[in-house]
Amino acid sequence: MEKRVRFKSAWLPWLLVAPQMAIVLVFFFWPAGQALYQSVLQEDAFGTSREFVGMANFERLFADESYLHSFQITAVFSILVAVVGICVALLLAVMANRVVRGATVYKTLLIWPYAVAPVVAGVLWLMMFASPWGVLAYALQAMGFNWNHLLNANHAMALIVMAAVWKQISYNFLFFLAGLQSIPNAVIEAATIDGASPWRRFWTIVFPLLSPTTFFLLVMNVIYAFFDTFAIVDAATHGGPGKETAILVYRVYYDGFKALDMGGSAAQSVVLMAIVIVLTVFQFRFVEKKVQY
Repeated sequence: MEKRVRFKSAWLPWLLVAPQMAIVLVFFFWPAGQALYQSVLQEDAFGTSREFVGMANFERLFADESYLHSFQITAVFSILVAVVGICVALLLAVMANRVVRGATVYKTLLIWPYAVAPVVAGVLWLMMFASPWGVLAYALQAMGFNWNHLLNANHAMALIVMAAVWKQISYNFLFFLAGLQSIPNAVIEAATIDGASPWRRFWTIVFPLLSPTTFFLLVMNVIYAFFDTFAIVDAATHGGPGKETAILVYRVYYDGFKALDMGGSAAQSVVLMAIVIVLTVFQFRFVEKKVQY
């Protein structure tokens, strides 16, 4: 039987949700509405004059080959960040779940990267790969690998992917570790008695039970790759070399604040918001069917 909470006062529920609704209104709906409004305008950099142009900003965007190329760059970047980040975090969580001595220290060290600001993470990884005196760049050069993210697009992409994964890995790790610790030991012990190997126990018992956590992290990592990695890209590569690491969120910033194309930048933000909404709906509509609750 479903139990519902009933309030004696009719206005008390509205009062309780009012702070959250105010935050959503101010920080989501109002900026989204402003972006929609500006996307159909053409205005100068100082906002002194504006003209209604309808869908001209969107037509100009999709006629720009470099902007269309940003879709491919963003897709590759998002897939790499989500897949690599989830896989590495799951491996670390499985290892941490088995640690008996020094478990607190091990887990604390893995959580620390989440406290680092994205721009600091970008600068940190940039310094490690700064050719030729960065620690990792020097080691690669000693092994005969010529690392140069300033000229090589693949190296630049690898740099921002590693920085983004490192920044997000603590978030994924915490959820996976909590999911692993919630699995009853009796289930694992029963499979062990039946003769299942550790690899088989993981894929037939542990991982299916982690599917809700994995699905949640998949959604969150895709959103993270689309929006929260701007500071990493800006600090590490500035969208270069050329525009080979200019993901969609970076293009919104670059065209708006550097190229001073306010209408085009607003149109890009609308397109980006629509893409994320469609991806999220797709994940909940189709991917969630694979989840076992």
